[in-house]
Amino acid sequence: MAETQTKTIVTEYLARVEGEGGMRVRIDEGRVSDVQLQIYEPPRFFEAFLRGRRFTEAPDITARICGICPVAYQMSAVHAMERICGVEVGGQLRALRRLLYCGEWIESHALHVFMLHAPDFLGYESAIEIARDNPALVARALDLKKTGNQVMTVVGGREVHPINVRVGGWYRTPRKRELQALVEPLERARDLSLEAVRFAAGLPFPDYTRDYELVALSQPGEYPIDLGRIVSSEGIDIDVSEYEQFFEEEHVPWSNALHSRVIGRGSYLCGPLARFALSYDRLGALARGAASEVGLEPSERNPFKSIVVRSVELVEACDEALRLIREYEEPDEPAVEVEPRAGVGHGCTEAPRGILWHRYEIDDEGTILDAKIVPPTSQNQKAIEDDLRNVVERSLHLPDEELRLRCEQTIRNYDPCISCATHFLKLEVERT
Repeated sequence: MAETQTKTIVTEYLARVEGEGGMRVRIDEGRVSDVQLQIYEPPRFFEAFLRGRRFTEAPDITARICGICPVAYQMSAVHAMERICGVEVGGQLRALRRLLYCGEWIESHALHVFMLHAPDFLGYESAIEIARDNPALVARALDLKKTGNQVMTVVGGREVHPINVRVGGWYRTPRKRELQALVEPLERARDLSLEAVRFAAGLPFPDYTRDYELVALSQPGEYPIDLGRIVSSEGIDIDVSEYEQFFEEEHVPWSNALHSRVIGRGSYLCGPLARFALSYDRLGALARGAASEVGLEPSERNPFKSIVVRSVELVEACDEALRLIREYEEPDEPAVEVEPRAGVGHGCTEAPRGILWHRYEIDDEGTILDAKIVPPTSQNQKAIEDDLRNVVERSLHLPDEELRLRCEQTIRNYDPCISCATHFLKLEVERT
């Protein structure tokens, strides 16, 4: 093949990411000259929808942004509103929030590990094909996901877009016996999660590492899920209200989603690898033991091994949910009273894919005047493009079809949620 010949590789449909997007890679004389993760799904205008609505409506409106991680949107929203109004939700009301979040981590991580990411490593196009050859593996995955959904139903009112979350607490708090009914499935899920760690650690991983700036929440005494300061591996340690002093968004012409960067530095990575590295010592003993058993260290920087870290977080979420249920005492009231007052407030929690940051401004009547939401996939976009550039340059020896699959696998390391709707990725690779 002549060096000047241009080749294009196209993937018309990628069914294991959420949303509509494409990727273009141009290779000139054996070098990657351009990488574009093209997100062409139309803007969804949720921030605009929120303006003019009551501050109490934010949790229910933002939950509709995502069917996989609605709890993350709800929790970041309620924290921001409570900050504005000078209210702190603690005790068992806060414990229930963490329990609901554990349910979301379980269902989301189980879906990604087994259904979306594992096929890349096992040489299958989909989990349906895996089920034909290994039905027991898929059955275990579905059992895990079902358990997460059960937690969300009992605590949140339903498994998709929970309806029980409110500013100040809950519309209804569960009875102790209702939570006790979750113990048996969660214990089974915990055992399945330990198996998931061993399964994921045994997958074949490309030899690739990169020195990322890792960004996650940090909370003394617990693995970060629903609260904390924003910290990074390069020394950032800030309150969530200071986010915009250290991070900025920019529009690029090939994406309808904004790109985030650390001001003055560039791309960063949030999500499981970041949480694991920055809060390893706050994992429970069972999750730390599972990581140690398979040789997973907090210094791990191979993004393809994020599937192992997600499995460790499955263990942590199941174990933490059981602890919260064991210590639960029914609160006297389902919520604390919250009176609106004019101000600006910020909230940030750890969605399964990484930190999810909200900012709201409301007036004295509780009307939302402005809203800004920065989801984890937006924050990871530049890191994904950087990975694609580096992975392609190291993989130019591969045939075009294998290179295409390696690119898709690189994207799915991040479990990107472009819209949690239509599944479509168009991939073009030009060689000159």
